[in-house]
Amino acid sequence: MQADVIVLAHHIEHLAGKAVAPDGNAVAITGGRVIAVGDASDLEPLRGPGTAVHEFPGATVLPGLTDVHAHPVWGSISIGSGVDLSGASTLEQVFSCLAEVADARATDEWITGFDLDVNVFDGDPAGTVFAERFPGRPISLMTRDAHALVVSPRGVELVGLTGQETFTDASSIEVGADGRPTGFVVELQAMDLVFDHYPEVSVDTAAKYVRHQLEQLARGGLTGLHALDFSDPSEEVYRHIEEHGDLPLRIRCSPLVPADSPPETWQHVADLQGRRGRRWHVEGAKFMLDGTADNGTAWFDRPDIHGENREPLWRDIEAYRAAMRFFAERGIPTATHAIGDRAVRFALDVIEEAGPAARAPHRIEHIESIPDDLLGRFAELDVVASLQPAHATRHTRADGTDNWSRRIGPDRVAHGWRTRDLLDHGAVVALGSDWPIGPGDPRIGLADCQLRRPVEESHAAPVQPGQAVSAREAYTGMTAAAAYAAGASAELGRIAPGCLADLTVFAANPLDLDPEAQPGNAVLATVVGGAVQLHTNTAKGRS
Repeated sequence: MQADVIVLAHHIEHLAGKAVAPDGNAVAITGGRVIAVGDASDLEPLRGPGTAVHEFPGATVLPGLTDVHAHPVWGSISIGSGVDLSGASTLEQVFSCLAEVADARATDEWITGFDLDVNVFDGDPAGTVFAERFPGRPISLMTRDAHALVVSPRGVELVGLTGQETFTDASSIEVGADGRPTGFVVELQAMDLVFDHYPEVSVDTAAKYVRHQLEQLARGGLTGLHALDFSDPSEEVYRHIEEHGDLPLRIRCSPLVPADSPPETWQHVADLQGRRGRRWHVEGAKFMLDGTADNGTAWFDRPDIHGENREPLWRDIEAYRAAMRFFAERGIPTATHAIGDRAVRFALDVIEEAGPAARAPHRIEHIESIPDDLLGRFAELDVVASLQPAHATRHTRADGTDNWSRRIGPDRVAHGWRTRDLLDHGAVVALGSDWPIGPGDPRIGLADCQLRRPVEESHAAPVQPGQAVSAREAYTGMTAAAAYAAGASAELGRIAPGCLADLTVFAANPLDLDPEAQPGNAVLATVVGGAVQLHTNTAKGRS
């Protein structure tokens, strides 16, 4: 058998241990799968006249990195059509970002934005602050956790918000002392009222946005991601991209099961299972058992300082129990968003009752603060802990002055973001970014979870430093652990004969670098199903 592709490097890093595959500096690929790993001289008989040989002197090849929690379609559309507020740490800086866009647009045109830090407000977030600086302008800014909007008075007027709206989940239109909407719109059902008034984005334009962002993510080293949603126009966008080429990476989509939804909706999600293109497919179901601590919609055992963070998004928790059982009985794995300690406990209890799914393990997403007695249950129940370390390092502060820490109090802060503890209790910890809520470049998030601070802020105090992990543990969280979370350990997350040829080629072995150096570790190429994508001019490929 001749290889279609041979990748030559300085070192093949297996991450999971030398027993998985032999040491070497070469990988041979045929039909999109690895057929041999070893020294270049040993693989020479597999080289034929049609073999494409890609040489990366001094480089290290890792199993392809997979981000286990991202939102590629709505994230790309938000970025492509909205104002980036990630660098605005004060309200004046927010105003400045908006002014640049407002100067170029008609006064009646919506201005949307994303990554708004709620800490820029002195008190509760309110869109009324935009009235004086941007009179008559419809403005809607998504908060950093993506669970709320801050809407200007003109936006409130155009949407027709009254503050009297009712929802089946924990959504709300916040009102002031005068009973009028403040412009703070909390959780998904309420946010949808505003989204319905956003300017329409064509599928062609959306596909361009998505393609561009996926290419950027691939340049950071990703060969796959788990999309924890499959709402419109996801399928149209993926199919549009694949009509004109290939997706830059693999995408595993898990549609959302809305809070308090009826069995007909569950069946619709079940019917979507297995829908696919060349590099995307639908597998699994996503639940949001609670909201976010920053908005007061997470579900903790005790309320926060405002008397909030004490209820689930699912008002009918028995419906959540029934829905979980529905999917488990059909072999469909679930991923439950659970931030507060009560939400995590309830999710674990329900997963234990529902039993395992045949295709992949159940997962719990976020797990921001949990007590000691829950740590061991993940391994006991074979539930994957899906964590986003950059939420700890970039949404909170070591001194506790951030909104999250102030709201839930020091005792629960001390039990926050327990990456190290979950690993030590035997849990499979898979790592993601929640992109665009966190940085999509995996090298940044992986460095952050080793340092417990933003990698670029050398003087920042670490957040819960005892929860730091090693480089090997971090990169395993986006390789072997990610594959396990997808029920795909037999063909992803490893470099071994028979596995899919998904690889990330780094200029240097990240396991040998200090965390501070890892974001600058050039990704020379990514390989998806044997297709090599060169990412820098230093990558040398020849046939």
